[in-house]
Amino acid sequence: MAPKLPKFTVGIEEEYQIIDPASGELSSYIQEILEEGGYILKDQIKPEFMQSQVEVGSRICHDMTEARQELARLRGAICELADKKNLSVAAASTHPFSQWADQQITVADRYEKHEEALKHVARRLLIFGMHVHIGIDDKELMMEVMNQARYFLPHLLSLSTSSPFWQGIDTGLKSYRSIVFENLPRTGLPPVFGSWSEYENFIATIVRTGSIEEPTQIWWDIRPHPTYPTLEFRQSDICTTIDEAICVASLVLAIVAKLIKLRLGNMSWHPYRHHLIEENKWRAVRWGLDGTLIDFGKQKSVPTRDLIEELLELVDDVLDELDIREEVEFARTIMERGTSADRQLATYRETGDLKAVVDEIVRETRQGL
Repeated sequence: MAPKLPKFTVGIEEEYQIIDPASGELSSYIQEILEEGGYILKDQIKPEFMQSQVEVGSRICHDMTEARQELARLRGAICELADKKNLSVAAASTHPFSQWADQQITVADRYEKHEEALKHVARRLLIFGMHVHIGIDDKELMMEVMNQARYFLPHLLSLSTSSPFWQGIDTGLKSYRSIVFENLPRTGLPPVFGSWSEYENFIATIVRTGSIEEPTQIWWDIRPHPTYPTLEFRQSDICTTIDEAICVASLVLAIVAKLIKLRLGNMSWHPYRHHLIEENKWRAVRWGLDGTLIDFGKQKSVPTRDLIEELLELVDDVLDELDIREEVEFARTIMERGTSADRQLATYRETGDLKAVVDEIVRETRQGL
């Protein structure tokens, strides 16, 4: 009899753009939204580094049905708050044309320290992401899953790309957010750790030496959360539609569950070299779904969509137990229709108007609410 999977919890964080609907520009109105938002959403709404950003975080969810309802509730509440201020909300990882130099920094001690430590690098961080938390109580197991899940991060990024533009320029990349973010130290793929104690020793060393003040200043694509017993996947662009967001979050859950199922059967996913995975990440950043990824087993490049199909086949045997088959298989719809980045580029090529791109992102952000 096959071993039964543990019960998982899920959490999703999203960072939204605050938009002036008349101009399409970013607007530094977070304080106005926070004033009323704090009454409605309590600690589920937070300011971000720039005043044109707002972050929401779901409650702890026990399945993806609950996570979808929670995400729809949060997006709906933020959109309603914005409407009252004659503003709009957009879910994309870069704004098509607003300038980072024009943005106001949120007044808070942590952000002042952030800017002082990182200087010009921090000021350019006009980017927006999505983080998915999967609850894992066993710390040694969490470390094993993190080591192995690194391989799949380029697949997940390819399905979520939403940042082809930067300051009015078509960058030629599908996830320019990834490039901006990796200007920070302690970003990108994490190293492999042989145990939880090895990870703790690493954290203790860089805190003791003054590299960081506390572990939240490690911004890897996947990391153990410093406070909660969750493994946090941070590689994705923010998905513009809820269907896409829930698909990516469900696929994250399926990957974690599959790796744990392998371990319960005394098996594991093959470890691959850091720089090989980095090569696949670059391909996801550059071409999204339309490029190729390296199939390390075959040692050749294959279409990204083919490798994602192989991923769907790999996790197939956990989908029904987790009740996420429909959510995960929506990946095929994304591969057919394209990601937000693909749709943004199509709108721009059709209209030649980046304001039309912003309007389309705003419209899609509200889908499913």
